[in-house]
Order: sequence, then structure tokens, then C-alpha cells
Amino acid sequence: MEFRVHLSRPDITEAEIQAVCDVLRSPNLSLGPKLDEFEEAFCQYIGRRRAVAVNSGTSGLFLCMKALEIGPGDEVITTPFTFIASMTTIMMAGATPVFVDIDPVSLNMAPERIEAAITDKTKAILPVVVFGNPTGLDRVCDIAAKHKLVVIEDSCEGLGSKLAGKKIGSFGAMSTFAFYPNKQITTGEGGMILTDDDDLADMCVSLRNQGRGKGGGWLAHARLGYNYRLSDINCALGIAQLARLDEFIAKRRHVADMYIERLAADDRLIVPREPENCLMSWFVYVVRLADRYTIDQRNTVLKKMIQRGVQVSNYFPPVHLQPFMVERFGYKPGDFPLTDAVCKSTVALPFHNHLTADDVDFVCNQLTTCLDELT
Repeated sequence: MEFRVHLSRPDITEAEIQAVCDVLRSPNLSLGPKLDEFEEAFCQYIGRRRAVAVNSGTSGLFLCMKALEIGPGDEVITTPFTFIASMTTIMMAGATPVFVDIDPVSLNMAPERIEAAITDKTKAILPVVVFGNPTGLDRVCDIAAKHKLVVIEDSCEGLGSKLAGKKIGSFGAMSTFAFYPNKQITTGEGGMILTDDDDLADMCVSLRNQGRGKGGGWLAHARLGYNYRLSDINCALGIAQLARLDEFIAKRRHVADMYIERLAADDRLIVPREPENCLMSWFVYVVRLADRYTIDQRNTVLKKMIQRGVQVSNYFPPVHLQPFMVERFGYKPGDFPLTDAVCKSTVALPFHNHLTADDVDFVCNQLTTCLDELT
């Protein structure tokens, strides 16, 4: 259907279009100079030694698992409130995801629950910067250090966020970002791995490129690898987007502030705000219905808003209750009650750089009207 206000939308200008056209006019469509330029620009922005561009954030997380030799018999602790790739990449490597329930305010994995989940099979912790909120990431890293565990930082939703002045992407032994069109910057499809460890970075470079070894020929394969390369076309788009990231963060903050101003006083809603000691790079803007509402009432709100031209969504369903997870591991509602409760109440509102004050007013008016109709 046609929406008056869309859920997400990339911010593309003539600068991005020109950058892509320049590559198309060159002889280097893949593994060319734009790949190195994009990786170096990312290293400079985050403050890490090495960056490895890949074709998605999912591929990035999976290659982190492979580079760290995480596999069958290993456990990786993560959150059940996330996009499914945070969990499936653990399983793709042959390891077992172990879930820890969330903090009801930040919606991130609750650090105080992690130690109870650690066993002699635990090899890594995979925290997720949910919706761009980095709260608790430092505490997760402290716990991992105490137990000599590696941290794989899923920062796919948090590019540009800071915790106590430190940029997201610089906390874990390895970290990943993603560039799908709804993210802070986009390459169409794409992702980035970051690390300070040359051996880990070199392994990821090899694995993304069919297992080719350093200095080997095109038909020399040192190990089992994958085709997870990111083309120079995508990289050129990423370079142009990364140069505008501060602009994007400011635009998204302005939209978030408009939502907060319009909705914060409504006691039927739980409205997200920037947490203390954080600079938040907003990924999405997700409100929650108050605890007194049921999931059926939330779903009614979603349906009515869509009918009225506002593209909205729930965000996220619990990953442990996806059918294949229930079948494999026997998870059931109530295993992670905080996650279950949050997932029943979420309403992701339209959120992107182009939203105007009139757009936000229209969205908020439709939301409050739909809530009025529930009573």
C-alpha cells in the first residue's frame, strides 16, 4: 500500500551518485582502491588498527566466529532481544547461543545476569548495541575480562554512538557494523569488521575472499573460505556516506527529540531517551505501550496506523521463540520474561533523516488517536 510516512529511507545525494558513477567508469569494480579507502576511513573514524569490509553485517559476525575458532562444543552468550543474525551466526559456526535476559530500560543484555550463564563451554560474549544504545557495554567487557572470554561486539545498529566518550566499535576484541539501507549509513548491502589484532584481520580478509592466502594467486586457496567481498561500487557509496555521518547523527537526533517532545507526557507510552553518559546515534525510534496493554492491543495499534498511512512495525519478536529455535532447543514463553514483555509492547515509528515536523506531528496524532480508540 502507499504510505504517507515511511518507516525508513536512505539519505542519498548527488555526491553518493557521483561516487558510484566514478567507479562504474573505472576498471575496478571489486577488490580495487575504493575497498582500501573505505576500510582506512573506518579505521580512522572508530580508532582501530584494522577494518575488513564484507557484504553484510551477518557475514561480518560469522567471520568473527570463524577467525576466533568458535565452533562445535562452544557456547556464546548473547541477547534474545535482537535481530536474528546476532544469534544465527553463532549457530552457523556450529556453536550454541546461550541467552541472557535484558535490562528493561536499556533493552540490552543485562550485565548482572551474565555470570550465571557462564560455563566451561563459554568461549565468547556477544553483546548487541540495541537501537544504538551502548549502555552496559563496558560492564560486559569487564565481566569478559574477569572470566578470560572474548567479546564480539555487535554494533550493527550503533554507528556513531559513544559510551563515556569511547566510540562503539572499539570495545570488543572484534566488532561489526552493518550498512543496510535503514542504518545510519548505507552501502546498499554491506558490513565492516574491526579489530586491533592483525592475525584476526588477516584471517577475515582470507575468509571473505574464498580462502585465498596472503600473497597467493587468484587460484591459490589456503583454507576453506567464502565469497563475502564488498564491491568497490558499494565501498564508494560507503565512503561518501561515512563523510556525512555527523550530519546524519544530528538529523536523527533532531527527529528523536521531536518524538520525545510530542510523546513523553503520554503515560500510555514508554518513550526512549538518550541514556546518561552516552552519546546516542539513533538507529530506530521504538516506543512501547504501557504494561497494562496486551499484545493484541499493540497489534491493533500497528494495524490501524498502517491503514492510516503510517508505516510502523513491531521491533523485535523474541529470537528464542522463532519456530526453528523452539523446535531445536525447546524454548517457550516465559524463559526470558523481560524480553517477552518488551517484545509484546513495541511500536517502531517512522524514523529517518528526511522526517519533517509535520511528518512527526502526523505520526504522533495517529498514534494517540489509535490509543484513544483502545479505551
